[in-house]
Amino acid sequence: MNFRCVFFLCFACLLSCSDNQKQDRDEMVFRYNESSNVATLDPAFARTQAEIWITNQLFNGLVQLDDSLNIKPDIAANWTISENGKQYVFWLRSDVYFHKNAVFSDSTRTVKANDFEYSFSRLKDEKTASSGAWIMRNVKDFKSVNDTIFEINLHKPFPAFLGLLTMKYASVVPKEGFENGYNFRKKPIGTGAFAFKLWEENVKLVLRKNPMYYEKDEKGERLPYLEAVAVTFLPDKQSGFLQFVQGKSDFISGLDASYKDEILTPKGELQEKYQEDFQILKGLYLNTEYLGFKVDNPQSILTDKRIRQALNYGFDRAKMVAYLRNNMGTPAVNGFIPEGLQGRYLSGYDYDLTKAKKLVEEYKSETKNNNLSVTLSTNASYLDIAEYLQREWQKTGIQIKIDVQPNSALRQGMATGKVDFFRGSWIADYPDSENYFSLFYSKNFAPNGPNYTHFKNDLFDKLYEKSFLETDNEKRFELYRKMDSIVISEAPVIPLFYEKAVRFTTKSTQDLGVNPLNLLQLKRVRKTK
Repeated sequence: MNFRCVFFLCFACLLSCSDNQKQDRDEMVFRYNESSNVATLDPAFARTQAEIWITNQLFNGLVQLDDSLNIKPDIAANWTISENGKQYVFWLRSDVYFHKNAVFSDSTRTVKANDFEYSFSRLKDEKTASSGAWIMRNVKDFKSVNDTIFEINLHKPFPAFLGLLTMKYASVVPKEGFENGYNFRKKPIGTGAFAFKLWEENVKLVLRKNPMYYEKDEKGERLPYLEAVAVTFLPDKQSGFLQFVQGKSDFISGLDASYKDEILTPKGELQEKYQEDFQILKGLYLNTEYLGFKVDNPQSILTDKRIRQALNYGFDRAKMVAYLRNNMGTPAVNGFIPEGLQGRYLSGYDYDLTKAKKLVEEYKSETKNNNLSVTLSTNASYLDIAEYLQREWQKTGIQIKIDVQPNSALRQGMATGKVDFFRGSWIADYPDSENYFSLFYSKNFAPNGPNYTHFKNDLFDKLYEKSFLETDNEKRFELYRKMDSIVISEAPVIPLFYEKAVRFTTKSTQDLGVNPLNLLQLKRVRKTK
């Protein structure tokens, strides 16, 4: 064999080895694109889904949720609740370590009860200005009894309190991460299955496997299975979709008008050309897509309940979901509370054009106002739905102008009351219907709370406050049904549809799963060739 043959054989072998090594590395890295901006990696400010997904890999709390929304132990191995429902005592594991970092004198240390005392104090502190401070409103006090016992006392019983503690706001953080000028926002120190490695804002983020993570699988193998998580930040969802179909990312979540018909059939199934390489995961999603009215603007026709009800009756939700969402949702004809939660009011607005027209005529006759025109503020992702509603509502005699705004501007307009009619969605923070009723409680008026509609109803407020004291679940759910019926009757919102959780993944991605909070859980994910 001459020298040239030997050279090419060696070169080919090197290329083959290089390709195999690259493939092996790819199998150990989970990649996805995030189209939304991530402003912080500090769990005290993790308010958006993009931030929650990342902080969920980095941090742990006292308790956690499984994919069926059951509350399970996390750093707290077990707990007790007093008979009056006001005192919670947690017994902590002793084998949970913070990620290795130079802020610790010995590179790391175990989590102790006083770390939760520090974390919760920081969450409550007005100087922190945490977006999650509200989960502490009903907390009277808390203390570390010793290194492994942590106690919380409430002002009044609240059956959904454990659910609040599953939120990333309630994550444990080390005091050392906020001393000596350390930048915790950009270089977080947690206890999660993955540890921070690199963050180039708006470009790329990398997390690495935490070799000291405490959780193990059923066979005793330490989690996580993956070596790393890599996140890119392409703001255009169509670009993110192209990255996925080109094999440069492992999953995409949800539907966008730019690619929904490309990947899904009208019946909501995967298009044939993608079936060999990709799979679709579907499930319940605690998310109600809606339109909201600011009901206290005296200059707007939307202060009149008849106009709000006419708009609710004036379109076919089933038709909208079928043609504009490829059946990836359920028409919202059963109140504001989505499928999967207790206490839903099983009656709402069906399509009834005759009734809608009658309500409009009653309003015009009484007020002598024939100028029925309103502006709907939305974002680009929902422009197709806004245009559909615009055409349908024209048949009722109400003219709709569409104002397309960036997401940030729309949220700001809702919070400051500068938009009278707006597109909104409410994804449950924790698995209890109370989460949705907070949008209509009068003491939660925006900008100090999530009541963007400025809806105020004395009976609703009394029922809402009573539900906090009711420890009997069935009685509490009955209060929820009454509250939901008031919301439907007074119509401060138009429930559009209850969204379904939908994820598209590569065939090589295993055990990603789907859950009703659409929380990204990666500690049990595997990738194969």
